[in-house]
Amino acid sequence: MEQKQFQAESKRMLDLMIHSIYTHKEIFLRELISNASDAIDKLYFRSLTDDAVGIQKDDFCIELRPDKEARTLTIRDNGIGMTAEELEQNLGVIAHSGSRAFKSENTLDENTDIIGQFGVGFYSAFMVAKRVTVRTRAYGSDTAYEWQSEGVDGYTIDTCVKNDVGTEIILELLDDTDDEKYSEFLEEYRIRSLIKKYSDYIRFPIRMEISREKKKEGSESEYETEIETVTLNSMTPIWKKNKNELKDEDYNQFYREKFYDYNEPLLHLHGRSEGTVTYNSLLYIPAKAPYDYYSKDYEKGLQLYANGVMIMEKCADLLPDHFSFVRGLVDSEDLSLNISREMLQHDRQLKLIAKSLEKSIKNELSKLLKTDREKYTEFWKAFGIQLKIGVYNGFGANKELLQDLLLFHSSGCDDKEGFTTLAEYVTRMREDQKYIYYAAGESVTRCASLPAAELVRDKGFEVLYLTENVDEFAIQMIAKYQDKEFKNVSAGDLGLESDEDKTALEEKNTASKDMFEEMQKALAGKVKTVRLSNRLKNHAVCLSSEGQLSLEMEKVLNTMPTGEKVQAERVLELNPDHPVFAKLEQLYKDDKDKLAVYSDLLYQQALLIEGMPIEDPVALSKMICDLMVQ
Repeated sequence: MEQKQFQAESKRMLDLMIHSIYTHKEIFLRELISNASDAIDKLYFRSLTDDAVGIQKDDFCIELRPDKEARTLTIRDNGIGMTAEELEQNLGVIAHSGSRAFKSENTLDENTDIIGQFGVGFYSAFMVAKRVTVRTRAYGSDTAYEWQSEGVDGYTIDTCVKNDVGTEIILELLDDTDDEKYSEFLEEYRIRSLIKKYSDYIRFPIRMEISREKKKEGSESEYETEIETVTLNSMTPIWKKNKNELKDEDYNQFYREKFYDYNEPLLHLHGRSEGTVTYNSLLYIPAKAPYDYYSKDYEKGLQLYANGVMIMEKCADLLPDHFSFVRGLVDSEDLSLNISREMLQHDRQLKLIAKSLEKSIKNELSKLLKTDREKYTEFWKAFGIQLKIGVYNGFGANKELLQDLLLFHSSGCDDKEGFTTLAEYVTRMREDQKYIYYAAGESVTRCASLPAAELVRDKGFEVLYLTENVDEFAIQMIAKYQDKEFKNVSAGDLGLESDEDKTALEEKNTASKDMFEEMQKALAGKVKTVRLSNRLKNHAVCLSSEGQLSLEMEKVLNTMPTGEKVQAERVLELNPDHPVFAKLEQLYKDDKDKLAVYSDLLYQQALLIEGMPIEDPVALSKMICDLMVQ
């Protein structure tokens, strides 16, 4: 029996296969089972036109035979087998693909899945085996052949005895080391887990004989060994079944089992797309966010399958960040995989699939918002922040996609904890209303209690209450909704005053200009300016801001662990109709030192109203006590 050598290029490829190409050694079983499935598919395809094949579809199967004593794992199929020439081509020349050639030479029907493309998966066996033996007999041949190799040193081919058509691959496993336990691949639980993970949806049954100890009949102490043949794979994936065959409980059970969530999903999306890229998808929106969802440890992504064989556990490229909460899978026969079938050669197909999925998810959420508000609100409480972050990220690139999915607390909701959409807000706007008004704070109560918010409500206008850190950043990124600008009740002109009111206020500010400069001097740069305001109703004072950075945004940014502190351009606004203002005018004339004290006190009060930290609580306490005893 002649020892043959691999070609020089094949030797290098084999060495690369063993040491570099595959990320995990366990992949070998996926590859060998996929090859076995290919072989069966070829014979099944032939049986469609050749009655002489004599094998019914239900008779095709793949068998696994672990032998702990011999340290061997055998993968056996009753597929088309190989001739001596095909053995030489398929196993002697690395990267020659019989499956790829078969696909190019035949027009396959929709029930025939040929998985292999590159002809290299077989050599992954050498990651776990010191010797690989292949016994095969081709359909239509009376002669069987044995191919054997111990790796890069070469291989032998000889005739052998094999009574049936098909191929069996015998792996003699490497010896265990301190770092690697190759014998784990002979354990029932490990084999089951690998089949479940990678090959659960191979469409032919994967079988294995299992030994079970049971008590002998009529005996309490004697046991006997019973051999049971079990099927390890599900074969038909749920996502390839007709929707009419499935109930919600079928989808929910699959979700709980596949994604290890004891909660039932909020909803599922089961679809198939045909066109430039053909794929099946089964997506789920969870009812609750995972414990680590809003942490840096969370890893987004969908399971990616190629013809029912899992290629990637989490393919991040299939989901945009704003929909990263979605779980599920995609199965496509059109993916261009690299030679290890672990990654894609290029991402054009993924981009097409991802764009289609994004549209489907958006449509499903929009539908839920319109048809089941209670369930949508449940979704919003779990993942709404992510949609707002999606509006803000990328300089607003996704705001048009996401803005109609956003919910906000509002003074227009009967329920304090109720929500409104931007579209709903706009439909309730008064004809003379120029802006979409909002107030920002850490709670609905805090927002509602802001002096300016009180004034806007009293004028009959609805106010959105922004209670999440990202809210105002998202709103500023949207800028306009249905041609209506957003207006922070604590910043700038609210558009509520008549020209006469503005003129009157401007005259009052001019008259008090010298006093305001004195107060600003006393505050030593804490505010940009002091002025009168018509935005106050019952309160004496409030803080507002000028420019893009609001007071609430200042608070948010200063909580971030960057070490850098920012400050909005603060304005101390006074109520000209409040008795305190008259007191200030008197002090400006009679006691400028006390005016400085009152200025600081009003500033500290304004900070408290805005929910901002007091710079020196001890000094504030002393100031109040000193005034109380005067």
